[in-house]
Amino acid sequence: MAVVDTLTGIENTLLQIGPIVSVILIVLGGLAYGMAQTQPSDQRGKYITTAYALIAGGIVVAAITGAATLIAGQSANLLK
Repeated sequence: MAVVDTLTGIENTLLQIGPIVSVILIVLGGLAYGMAQTQPSDQRGKYITTAYALIAGGIVVAAITGAATLIAGQSANLLK
């Protein structure tokens, strides 16, 4: 059952680093948004777009991390 062991390893890795990556992305998004407010209007849109992308990425990583146990369990059941 090498595949199940591999999935368990991936699950453990996600559970360990996922929340850290999520918080980092959300904080960087907030910093980029704050920095956007100091820029002229022609540059502000670029910064705000980057900020929203970072925040959305942080939310997606948090959702995947939260569901990692469920995803790994369902995958292991499919392989039995």
